[in-house]
Amino acid sequence: MAEELRSSARRAASSTPVVRHGRLKRRSIWRTLAKVTATFVAVALVSGVSVAAYAAWDLANTAKPSVTLGNEDMLEGVPDVGAIDGGVNLLLIGSDSREGQGDGFGDPDEETAVLNDVTMLLHISEDHTNASVISFPRDMLVDVPACVDPADPAGDPLYEQYGVKMNSVLSLGGMPCVVKTVEQLVGVPILFAGTVQFLGVAGLSEAVGGVPVCIAEPIEDEHTDLYLPAGMQELSGMQALQFLRTRHGVGDGSDLGRISNQQVFMSALARTLQSNGTLSDPVKLYGIAKAALANMELSDSLMDPTTMISIASALKDTDLSKIAFVQYPTGYSDGDLIPSDSAEIVNTALQNDLPVAFDPEADEAAFASAGDPTAVDAAPEAEAPVEEEAPAEGADATTPPAPTAEALPSDVTGQTAAETRCSAGRTLEDQ
Repeated sequence: MAEELRSSARRAASSTPVVRHGRLKRRSIWRTLAKVTATFVAVALVSGVSVAAYAAWDLANTAKPSVTLGNEDMLEGVPDVGAIDGGVNLLLIGSDSREGQGDGFGDPDEETAVLNDVTMLLHISEDHTNASVISFPRDMLVDVPACVDPADPAGDPLYEQYGVKMNSVLSLGGMPCVVKTVEQLVGVPILFAGTVQFLGVAGLSEAVGGVPVCIAEPIEDEHTDLYLPAGMQELSGMQALQFLRTRHGVGDGSDLGRISNQQVFMSALARTLQSNGTLSDPVKLYGIAKAALANMELSDSLMDPTTMISIASALKDTDLSKIAFVQYPTGYSDGDLIPSDSAEIVNTALQNDLPVAFDPEADEAAFASAGDPTAVDAAPEAEAPVEEEAPAEGADATTPPAPTAEALPSDVTGQTAAETRCSAGRTLEDQ
């Protein structure tokens, strides 16, 4: 079964479609000046010249060195202001490296492994009507294509490898190798990527102003030092980081349970960003872009802050019920966690730019979220039939049909951003 899945993934990668994205030219002093100028213009439109001048200077001096993915030449032109034109595939990598993170996350000399314990793919459709966030389990076995050797970029590439854990790919070949591995797995090109460490997650959560999260039962986790009572909790900074890291304190204590818990946070984040107008406010988006530049290692394609703002703006009008958080489906074979047959259905939806629809009978019992206990189910009121009006004379009577959602089987779990789910906590007595 494992070999059939690997062959299927390789076939998908060989027929990878070209998704229309924006193009960014190669980095140069002129491009640097252009991006600073674009940032100046974007902020000046809403906050005045003096603030804009500071913002442009501040962003240019905040950014960390970028990483070349090697596929940026596929971009076709990113606008300076407004939503990005076309679809987006962006890979977010959470590294557990303790380097430069202080003493609060274990001994940096003893715990220096560079593992991508969180790997998420954000896919925004071409027309911005739907989006999916795919979470890949860290222990899932994947095939790794030949990658550029980070220690010797001009030398021979690293050999391809088979059946390695997903979370080891970052240490093997860095961010570009994680991107190539996920591209091969799902069969779509990924032109944007970023890696974030512990302190970066805390900084980004503060930049968005905190996220209100529902806790169904108390969370007690001595491994991350997280203790939260039941009820609605406003999470930001270090507490948000602890919530996203906790595994022992939620669900069944597994990494799959942690993914479900992270989806509770991300769906609440999506609702918060839409409801408070952040995605329509360049000043607020500037603050988030600044936090990302300061706290993340970004691909060359994301180093322009206006690109980040354009990507975020693409989701400002997306229906929350059309933003899906999907756990990449897996199963066990000889004790190993591998992509299940249902993974091909998720891949197909990504390749064909389709929204997904969860099976209402999907079993969430083993994971780390539960329905909102405060929600009251009201009987739907009968709606009066609406008479269709005839099109005006000379008007085009045809409208583009809505994309057909890809129905996911019952073993694919997740939730939409419209669903308020609650973290199913565990106390120390239950662990």
